Amino acid sequence: MTEATRTGGCQCGAVRFRTRGELGRASICHCRMCQKAFGGFFGPLVTVPTERLEWMRGEPSYFQSSINIERGFCRNCGTPLTYRHPNGIELAIGAFDDRSDLMPRIQVNNGSRISWVEQIFDQPKRAEVDDIARQEQIISFQHPDHDTENWPSEGLKI
Repeated sequence: MTEATRTGGCQCGAVRFRTRGELGRASICHCRMCQKAFGGFFGPLVTVPTERLEWMRGEPSYFQSSINIERGFCRNCGTPLTYRHPNGIELAIGAFDDRSDLMPRIQVNNGSRISWVEQIFDQPKRAEVDDIARQEQIISFQHPDHDTENWPSEGLKI
């Protein structure tokens, strides 16, 4: 039986990682530091045993956000990638190429949770036809959701 591997990386492709084996707890953190680090309503993270994490292209830059915490990000595009603490490391769920089975199973630091965060998905939704039309007008320079031998592709500057 082979070990499961997962890949992921930043938006521009300058940093890519691979994990081997089972991942740990998937969570969302509502603390103010995660809100700011992710530029969102919470930080979605999953624990990874340090010995099962390999940086395949580049490595994150780190910002020490508190006494024991360092947050890793891509120095080129700013994508949040890691939450490193004395007991290990967690990876941003959104940075994985396949996130389909990484649903958070716990919420932490609920004291900082934005009061309306649970109601955002009850809001009106724009017609999918409108979204498809807008997407067809976009020329994306984002790295694809799979490993590439070379990146960026020729002619693309990051």
